Amino acid sequence: EANQGFAQRIDPCVLCSYEIDCDDIADLTTQEGRGEFSVTLEEMACAWATALSDGERPASWSIYDRLRPRNIAGIVVPSFAPSAEMEDRNLVLWDWGPDLPHKVTVFDPSGRLPKDQLSWL
Repeated sequence: EANQGFAQRIDPCVLCSYEIDCDDIADLTTQEGRGEFSVTLEEMACAWATALSDGERPASWSIYDRLRPRNIAGIVVPSFAPSAEMEDRNLVLWDWGPDLPHKVTVFDPSGRLPKDQLSWL
């Protein structure tokens, strides 16, 4: 979804799975959830990369502005990727780390991921 339908290619990357144990998440996938937090589908679906390249602040950033002061650590949102199904979701976190109540750890049971930045050189 980072490409938002643009024709550019993505630089090489590693896709990982994560284990998430995070409290304080707002579910914005329903009309009721969006209404509770005064969020619109238009805000969530904004072309954020285009806004940034135009020197503008993306409309979706105002969601953070409103929810962070309410101690919300992140949001579950519908996917706006091309061909996404209604049940496709994204988790967007702005408050997370290695400890509870906002714990996020990479799932690497075989230990194949780099352990430090030297591995990427």
